[in-house]
Parts: sequence; C-alpha cells; structure tokens
Amino acid sequence: MTADSVPDPHSAADVLAIAAHRDDVEQTCGGTLLRMAARGLRTAILDLTAGEAGTRGSAEERAAEAGEAARLLGVTWRQALDLPDGSVENTLENRIKIVRVLRLVRPRVVILPYWQARHPDHATTAPLGYDACFLSGLAKVDTGSAPHRPFKIVYASLYADVRPSFIVDITPFIEQRHAALMAYQSQYANQAAGGALFVREEEIRERTFAEARHYGLLAGVRYGEPFVQREVGLVDDLTLVPVQSI
Repeated sequence: MTADSVPDPHSAADVLAIAAHRDDVEQTCGGTLLRMAARGLRTAILDLTAGEAGTRGSAEERAAEAGEAARLLGVTWRQALDLPDGSVENTLENRIKIVRVLRLVRPRVVILPYWQARHPDHATTAPLGYDACFLSGLAKVDTGSAPHRPFKIVYASLYADVRPSFIVDITPFIEQRHAALMAYQSQYANQAAGGALFVREEEIRERTFAEARHYGLLAGVRYGEPFVQREVGLVDDLTLVPVQSI
C-alpha cells in the first residue's frame, strides 16, 4: 500500500483506529466510531494483518466481512496492511508502512489497543502504532508525503484489567455495534472449527452487552467503551466536569 504525495480528501479522517486484526476494532471501539460518525466526524480503520492465521475463516472471507462491518460502522476509509498474522513486530519497516497511512489519512486522533494483552499481536500493535505516530511527524522521514503527527493517542482498554481514564457513551449505538461485530460470520457463527476456543454465537450478545453495561455504569450511562490515555487531562470549568460523584 502506498500514499499519494497530496492527501486524498476521500481518505482523510478525524479519527483513525489501528488494530492487529479484522474484527478487533469492532470488539473494542466500534461504538465509539459510531458515535464519532454521528457527530459528523470522519472515521477510518487500519487493520495491520489480513487475519490469515486465524483458526476460523480465511483472509478473503474476513476481507469481505470487514467491508460490511465498515459500512455498518459508517467509516469513510478502511484498509489492511500485509503484516504477518501472529507475528506483528515493531520494526522500522512496519513503522514506515503505518507512517504512509498516517500521512494519507492525517487523523487528529489515533485509537490503539491497550499495550498489555493476551495476544502478542495486540500488545505489539500499541508501541508499533505509537512509534509510527512519532515518526510520521518527522520531516526527514521521506515517504513522498507531507509529515503529519496526530494530536491525540488513546488506547482501547476493554479487555485490559485497568481502570479507564474515560468512558465513551455508546448507548444509542449498541445494536449497530453488535451488528458490525456479527458481520464476521466466519468468526462468530457456530461451527466445528475452534469450538472449544470460541464463545457460542448465542452467548456473544450477552457477553458483549454485559461488558458495555459494566463500563457504562462506571460513567453513569447505560452502555460504554473504556479508554486509557497516558497524559493527564485538562479541565477549564469544574462545573462542567461530567459524571456525578455522589
């Protein structure tokens, strides 16, 4: 994949979610992308691998499913890189591949997976994405495109045992979020392959809604998605700080 020297207005986005595999974004921050799109922001997804090493389905099936999920999430741009599934590494070559995307899409906000995870690809994607965001702002890193460094990096922490920095209220979008996840029938429909590893299809809704309900309760809303930021927050008016204390 290459980027043009002049950003393509059809590729530009305000929020870019970067994930290791097709369906990671749908699980961890799909509702947030829906909320951002509803606010008139342009959203995009970069999957680092094609998912060719997954127990279920093929890379071709997951590509078609990712397209349908992107439609349901209302994203303006989605592509996948060619990093090997199951062996994502934080190398200069891989950082430059992401830099090309960052300079094409030019997001203000980048969403990355939390840096501690069971799957090595997820854990590696966090520092890989962060390092790429830094490199993307360096003028002497020549990719044929103008430098661009995102203003904000946040980490989707749904599956991390960590207190969130903030919650995004996804209550109006919970059904559409679930529909986008279930677009991956090769992964979540009941089947013999991986039967002992995957949650049965009829339990997926219950589990995902329960997780969203838990995080929503932390913030005083019905359904939410959690995020972590490394830097401190800034408040201008104490009377407008959300979430009731008592």
